[in-house]
Amino acid sequence: MTALDALGGGRGTFQAGRDKKGNDLQQGPPVGPRGIVRGVPMTLLVGGARSGKSGLAVRMAEASGLPVAYVATGEALDEEMAERIARHRAERPSRWRTIEAPRDVLSALEEIDRAHFVILDCLTLWVANLLDSDDSAILAAASGLASALGGREGPSAVVGNEVGSGIVPADPASRRYRDLLGRVNGIFRQAADCSYLCAAGGVIPIQEPDW
Repeated sequence: MTALDALGGGRGTFQAGRDKKGNDLQQGPPVGPRGIVRGVPMTLLVGGARSGKSGLAVRMAEASGLPVAYVATGEALDEEMAERIARHRAERPSRWRTIEAPRDVLSALEEIDRAHFVILDCLTLWVANLLDSDDSAILAAASGLASALGGREGPSAVVGNEVGSGIVPADPASRRYRDLLGRVNGIFRQAADCSYLCAAGGVIPIQEPDW
């Protein structure tokens, strides 16, 4: 089963209960003729490094048939990061619009036509870029951004890392970052219409709990 199969764009199925709006996810979320999730304007994709989350966001955008705006939060602060950014750019269609917004993503959204498919990649770097602010300000910014994306007319795919599954970091700064990112991911999951955990190129639906 491919990731798009899981999202309803192929033959695969899930035994996965319901999403936060009560849609039955057994056959995946409802999809339109081009394979994009219909009536599900905001999708959250979280996972570990090289789990396939960014690639899936790109494939979802391509399948939509809509013009695409790619909001990138990474900065080329060293040679290795510059190579990563260049590689990601090469993987995206040249016709897509790319907006670099390491911190002020909300202002970047205001520049994008409401009917565009938006990819936000990624929450992980965005939170890291904001660490000079206090926790409450970062969480407030996350709530505002999640609300803005969830209220758009056009669909969006939000990419982020799940970093809470490893060992407890040894230093306070790393523990703060881990905890903040986990809380930001939770804010976006609550705002998203569908959320998926990506692993090894596949996806697992994240259900709304019944309690």
